[in-house]
Amino acid sequence: MNVLLWHVHGSWTDAFVRGDHRYLLPTLPEGGPWGGGRCGRDWPATEEIVPERLADTDVDVVVLQRTEEIELAQRWLGRTPGRDVPAVFVEHNTPKGTPHPLSERDDVLVAHVTHFNAWMWDNGTAPTTVVEHGVVEPAARYTGELPRVGVVTNEPVRRWRITGTDLLPRFADVAPLDVFGMGLDGLGDVVGIGADRLTCHGDLPHDRLHPELARRRVYLHLPRWTSLGLSLIEAMQIGMPVVCLAATEAVEAVPREAGVLSTRLDVLADGVRELVAEPERAAQLGKKAREYALRRFGLGRFLADWDRVLARVRAGKP
Repeated sequence: MNVLLWHVHGSWTDAFVRGDHRYLLPTLPEGGPWGGGRCGRDWPATEEIVPERLADTDVDVVVLQRTEEIELAQRWLGRTPGRDVPAVFVEHNTPKGTPHPLSERDDVLVAHVTHFNAWMWDNGTAPTTVVEHGVVEPAARYTGELPRVGVVTNEPVRRWRITGTDLLPRFADVAPLDVFGMGLDGLGDVVGIGADRLTCHGDLPHDRLHPELARRRVYLHLPRWTSLGLSLIEAMQIGMPVVCLAATEAVEAVPREAGVLSTRLDVLADGVRELVAEPERAAQLGKKAREYALRRFGLGRFLADWDRVLARVRAGKP
């Protein structure tokens, strides 16, 4: 199929465009959120396309990820998603207390990325399905040579309680933290953790991020209210043991043999302490985490699920 979509979430798109279709990514001279194309990624099955060409392009399915894309697709294609061209809306986010933006439509399938999101959202009359995440298996393998804790988070200062940023001091008292991701400026100051206990490494590309994570003894996951982070799945596939706040989809995605999963911060802090002090046990739990994550969140399962969804939407059966 010819599938039109925008490059919104890098890791998700990286997995999605590895299927057996032709993926069209809009590009604009200024780039930006609506015309970034591949954003420099090496994706052989993708084709960057300028909006002026879309009206004369055979598009089988539109994959939407932001509500603004509905109007953009209509204007650029000259066809209305859901009515004139099959469409599916991938909902990446947890609900914000309001009905889903497509809750009053019955012509666009809403595909949630977790089962938690699917029943927490008020979907109204919109048809829904769930396609769980799949990730491209990281090349890095766990060594755990550094008795430190790895954390991947984006915009932790701005998002604060959503990402569990306020909980970091509890764990910095147990072991030094290495934080990776976007928007880390000023993190140590706002949480009151000194440079000897918290180091910010910035937003690294995967070929640098994964080997660095693999050297840390434990992966720490503290978000209160976000969808399942792909970085958590990647850490598990690397072979890292995880210490994880039991919130949203994490309770389903992280088996207890993969690390420590709890709503109690004292239990999580003790888990970090013990795993940092016991490298052999950390490695054993990391092995279980890797086996589970490869099985449940493997690329093959993800692409097969999406093939079924795209075929269903194209056939006009949302």
